[in-house]
Amino acid sequence: MRLLLATRNAKKLVELRRILAESTSVELVGLDDVPPYPEEPETALTFEGNALAKARDGVRHTGLPCVADDSGLTVDALNGMPGVFSARWSGRHGDDAANLALLLGQLGDVGDEDRGGAFVCAAALVFPDGREHVVRGEVRGRVLREPRGVNGFGYDPVFVPDGFEISTAEMSADEKDAISHRGKAFRAVAELLGA
Repeated sequence: MRLLLATRNAKKLVELRRILAESTSVELVGLDDVPPYPEEPETALTFEGNALAKARDGVRHTGLPCVADDSGLTVDALNGMPGVFSARWSGRHGDDAANLALLLGQLGDVGDEDRGGAFVCAAALVFPDGREHVVRGEVRGRVLREPRGVNGFGYDPVFVPDGFEISTAEMSADEKDAISHRGKAFRAVAELLGA
């Protein structure tokens, strides 16, 4: 089966391909592999709402089964923000350096004991016949005072999962996939595809 992942993020494609390869024979393609279509802005106030809207859009425009995710970092001291605004927290979509700088500036006076948070991922799987599934993955941890590591993307350099002493940007791809929010959600999608 050919499956569309509704993203242009090459790192997400690589990550989902690794996870799907463990248990399925699905051919995964991204938005750059299908004819262009107008992508709706993410306007939902939940990860689940944004993921479902993107997956429905992908099916409607391509006729392919589609998986889409919305993910981000929720920080307890910021009342769950940046949340669904994680990728554009600094005002510029996808500017990881600016997003990290703003987040760290906002948490500058917050004590280490109050820097808890979670990476959250909602993944929606929508089929052309109308079947829809939404799954959620989450990993709790804490936000560092400065970035560490060069792997991953987004907020990985400032997030240490519970039970670890290294950031997710210091983990290998396999280590991160095993515990990450996106890894958990995408493995649940793989189970749905295998069922």
